[in-house]
Parts: sequence; C-alpha cells; structure tokens
Amino acid sequence: MSLEIERKFLLPAYPEQLIREGALVVRSEHAIDQTYLALHEDQELRVRRIEDLRTGEIQYTHTFKRGFGLSREEVEVSISEGLYEQIIAIHQAIPLTKRRVTAEWDKRTVEIDVYDQIDFIVLEVEFSSEEEARSFEPPAWFGPDISTSKEYSNKKVWRDLQARKKET
Repeated sequence: MSLEIERKFLLPAYPEQLIREGALVVRSEHAIDQTYLALHEDQELRVRRIEDLRTGEIQYTHTFKRGFGLSREEVEVSISEGLYEQIIAIHQAIPLTKRRVTAEWDKRTVEIDVYDQIDFIVLEVEFSSEEEARSFEPPAWFGPDISTSKEYSNKKVWRDLQARKKET
C-alpha cells in the first residue's frame, strides 16, 4: 500500500494570471467523475472515470484509501469500462464531478480541482515526507490550508450531493 502525503488549499480564484505569465505551466487537464462506494470512519472505497481533455482518452480506476489529514494509505487499480459501468448502474449515486488541472509551479507539481456542483477550487501539493509537508511555506495565492478540514473533503461534498438527490 502506498502512502499519499499532501496538503490542500482553498484557492480564492482560478490562477489565470499566473498561467498567462508562465509562473504556472499547465501539463494536463482531466474531467473526473468520482463515486464513493463505501465510506466508514477514515476509510473510503471509490471509482473514477477520468477523461484526458486534450486526447479524449478515458481511464477507469478503483481506489481504497485509509487515513485522514496529511498522510493516507492508498491503493489504486485500473478497471475496465464494463466493470465501472456495472458498479455505477448498481450504485445509482450522483458522481462528484470536477476538472483537474495538473501544473508545474516553482519546480513542484500542483493539482487544481475545479468542482462542477459546488463553488470551490482546491489546490493540492504532494510531498515525499510529512516533515517536508509541514515545512512547506505556501504563497498567499494558495489561500487557506484545508488539509485537515473535513468540511472540504471530497467524501463530505459527495455525501452532500447524495443528500440533495434524496430531497428532490
């Protein structure tokens, strides 16, 4: 099982100016549909449909995560379109949808998630150790650090979507 170490920030706005100036260099853009199959305390099981917006290539993944905060265990495997479609059909949940922009900034890879169903943008930075993550000094344009805030977790946002579905 691999360990994912990351910090997340709530961007106040999409950094268009930094892209125009070349300080943030976009490497790829993907449309992601993310559906949780099981959630229990600090564990989650999900599937994703990931479309490369430049090439149109689509991949499907099945992921198990455990933990909360800066470090989480993660196992992700590729699955077939057929298996993904079967799971989605049985589960009948609303997927969380977002556009993920992977970019280079200050010799680091950052991922910017622009959510479709809610009004927020999250920037993630991955690290090789918790010490490196804790010592990282983010620039002001990153916005508030939400790494340990459950309010902004994908799981919570997805649960909120399901609750809205039941109300209608």
